Amino acid sequence: MHAKIAANTQALKRWLAKAEEVLGNHSDRLNAINIFPVADGDTGTNLYLTVRSASLAAAETDTTDVGELLAASGQAAMEEARGNSGTLFAVFLSAMAEPLKGTTRMTGPLLAAALQRAEIRCWSALSDPVPGTMLSAMEAVSRAANSQGAAHNGDDSNHGLAVTLEAVVEAAVDAVVQTEDQLGALAAAQVVDAGAVGFLLIMDTLRSSALGVELQPELLDGLHGYNLQDPHIHLDQAHEGVEVMCTINLSPLDAATLRLQLDELGDSVILSAVTESEVGYRWRVHAHVPEAEPALAAIRAFAEPSNLSVTDLSAPVYEAHD
Repeated sequence: MHAKIAANTQALKRWLAKAEEVLGNHSDRLNAINIFPVADGDTGTNLYLTVRSASLAAAETDTTDVGELLAASGQAAMEEARGNSGTLFAVFLSAMAEPLKGTTRMTGPLLAAALQRAEIRCWSALSDPVPGTMLSAMEAVSRAANSQGAAHNGDDSNHGLAVTLEAVVEAAVDAVVQTEDQLGALAAAQVVDAGAVGFLLIMDTLRSSALGVELQPELLDGLHGYNLQDPHIHLDQAHEGVEVMCTINLSPLDAATLRLQLDELGDSVILSAVTESEVGYRWRVHAHVPEAEPALAAIRAFAEPSNLSVTDLSAPVYEAHD
């Protein structure tokens, strides 16, 4: 029985703070098995830094509105998002906020609605979404939460929230295990997806923080490649090119045009709106390209970007910032 259930803004602040701590502790192992979409060994670091931005914003946001808190956290995460995994989590957090605005307590049905909105937004943010990644884990938790709601007639009690969160974490575990069979690169290396594992850790910290219970480290037992003694798989993988990330003000039409241009230049293209602006929206842009200059020229043809970073995928160190 859960005696300390609290799904208010204070609980969500604890969630993000705990997620930051847990990802910091697990970043090395997540980096070790990071081989998709690029074997650059930085998924754990990117998730940790992105969640840290969200956690800091949450701590500084004085509100009892659950959606307002997550919106502020999501915006901060989006502005400072790192890498493919960090950008997807920032999109996820921002989207979760939308169905929760105007509420002071998260319930099972509200969580299901938030997870469904986040799933849709994350899959649509990527130009070429791929199963067997963090996206599959997001889809699994959304389906689990909504199945629980359908089975229990939208139970908005504390018990209903507890049952939903337990189902969400269980679904995340199953999704992580399945990633190895969904992606050829993971099957060949005999590892699960790093981003999906990171997302599992985030979901377990949400369960722990809302229900007032301990984390479940045993969830990671048996995950292929995740034992401490296992090698850093990414060190044996060939990779090249650069990762370009920035924030830029664009109209929706210009954003669609830029997405097409970046798709032609590279892959792992993510565009997601951050906030409204005078010309349309501020967008967070992420792409993997062979060379930086063509991508930067395409971006600057629309507007001067901010929060710009160019990372050598063979040596993941952020080289340029505005």
